[in-house]
Amino acid sequence: MDEGPAAEQAPHRVKRVSMADVARLAGVSSQTVSRVSNGHAGVVPDTREQVLEAMRELGYRPNSAARALKRGEFRTIGVVLFTLSTTGNVRTLEAIASSAAEEGYAITLLPVAAPTHDEVRGAFTRLGELAVDAFIVIMEVHLLDAATVALPPGVQVAVADSNAGDRYSVVDTDQAGGAGTAVRHLLDLGHRTVWHLAGPEESFAAQRRADTWRAALTDAGRPVPPMIRGDWSADSGYRAGLRLAEEPDCTAVFAANDQMALGLLSALHEKGRAVPEEVSVVGFDDIPEAGSFLPPLTTVHQDFAEVGRRLVQGVLRQLRTESAEPGTTLVPTRLVERASTAPPPAPRQRSGKAV
Repeated sequence: MDEGPAAEQAPHRVKRVSMADVARLAGVSSQTVSRVSNGHAGVVPDTREQVLEAMRELGYRPNSAARALKRGEFRTIGVVLFTLSTTGNVRTLEAIASSAAEEGYAITLLPVAAPTHDEVRGAFTRLGELAVDAFIVIMEVHLLDAATVALPPGVQVAVADSNAGDRYSVVDTDQAGGAGTAVRHLLDLGHRTVWHLAGPEESFAAQRRADTWRAALTDAGRPVPPMIRGDWSADSGYRAGLRLAEEPDCTAVFAANDQMALGLLSALHEKGRAVPEEVSVVGFDDIPEAGSFLPPLTTVHQDFAEVGRRLVQGVLRQLRTESAEPGTTLVPTRLVERASTAPPPAPRQRSGKAV
């Protein structure tokens, strides 16, 4: 009985292009094809292009999963972070991605929806299920303190922006050094004291900068004004600026980041407090736009690229040695002086007396 053509046709299977197929077409060895597909140096440019052309012609795609199983590594670094809304996190992540790519590694991003222990625990659980060799945490240390947060076994870790150096390998900007330089710069200009627009209370970086501001004033024997908190945003800086504009004794402000400094400048201008003639302002970060603020902002420069590079180098070193040494590496900061700082205004005169 004839059951028709469909019964006679076997399932059609497309033959997967192999490394040997590429080698035959390119006229090279399979080892050379392997070196090209893995991005290894030492292949003559003409030969490399010949192999790449054969790959394109045959539609060959390297089987990264198979290579990973063979080598016992995935050449992927997981990055756990809470938010991409802050300049520091975005620029640090960019630097991590660039540095990882230079070493032949990709990154897998694991954002945490909310800064809670449950969310962090969930991120680490997902991380343990993914094909990563190591991971970098860009997160405040208090979220790593809960006993319920378990790091995946056998996966190396480095932490950015944290005081967890007693337990992890940490890379951080020299927060204290940068903040101290900012406060001393304003005091050296002749300001009696320096007000501080701080970041969120839960932030380690914000707390370190605030602690250093307070200590620098105390060590210099200067009065410590009330601290005003923001949330890293320009809007919070603007709200703080409206308040500080009403403080007649406020002649200098150290803002914990450039975005808040931007809002502060706007509010002072709106209220008729000239910068730097009446009030000097120093920021922290040195974002690319800082030189275009009105006036151009004096600020503390953070080397985010160096932080990212050292984080990647740190986890790769752990992978090579199969060990991790707790400790903190501090990346130096520097003050970039622009036009937002100047000596304080001379005391106003009334009836021949200073007021």
